[in-house]
Amino acid sequence: MAEAYPAYEERPRRRGRKVLITLLVLLVILAGLLVAADRIAVGVAERAIADQVTKEIAKQDAQSSAPEVEVGGFPFLTQVLDGRYERITIKLRDVQGAVRGDAVSLPTLDVDARNVRASLDTLRTQQGDVVAETVDGTGTITYDSLAKLLDRPGLTLGERDGQLAVTAPVDILGQKLTVTGTAKVTVGKEGQVSLSFADLDAEGLPNIPLARTLLNNYAKGISIDVPLPELPFQLVVREVRPLPGGLAVTAAAKDVPISSAG
Repeated sequence: MAEAYPAYEERPRRRGRKVLITLLVLLVILAGLLVAADRIAVGVAERAIADQVTKEIAKQDAQSSAPEVEVGGFPFLTQVLDGRYERITIKLRDVQGAVRGDAVSLPTLDVDARNVRASLDTLRTQQGDVVAETVDGTGTITYDSLAKLLDRPGLTLGERDGQLAVTAPVDILGQKLTVTGTAKVTVGKEGQVSLSFADLDAEGLPNIPLARTLLNNYAKGISIDVPLPELPFQLVVREVRPLPGGLAVTAAAKDVPISSAG
């Protein structure tokens, strides 16, 4: 009879293990469902914001490919309930804006919005304001677009040793020469790109004061403030840098409506 006790005690232990395992499996399934629901909600919000961004860009008479939106932070549902989101990144490609009737191309424009406020009802109905505390943008302006704004036939721009380089055909004292040189690039007071060409030369330039004066006058003629198209999200240009792929633009803004009612 003494040998029956261990077998009798083993049954409750096995039963307890099964209950524990069942609870763990249920918890794992529940956690998976919550994560899945969280990711589904993120997708819905990203599509809603992308639609609103498209409308905002259209209001500025600009064009771009469909925005790629990513909402950061986890879990997302707690951010929804709070109406505040840690970070929203927006990628725009093939942005086209107009300046003086010419199209200015930005192959890329990446926007990073932080501390974004948006109510649940705004995301659900796509009506209302989505406001970011800070927005930073980085983009690239093609050199072809920039050259068109200078309006000098045959002029081309590019990058050389970290500087904005220019090449252009000129007619000086009846001789057709090729001008080359670099420019100083800065940001103007109105957020435009300021170009200052002070280091131009031309092979075969006649060694007389008049020829040099004419070349200097040409340099002054292309040393101008180039207005940029209105950037989305009230972005204001802070810095420009010549890169091989184009003129890199860094912009920023505060308390920005990513989308607005209507």
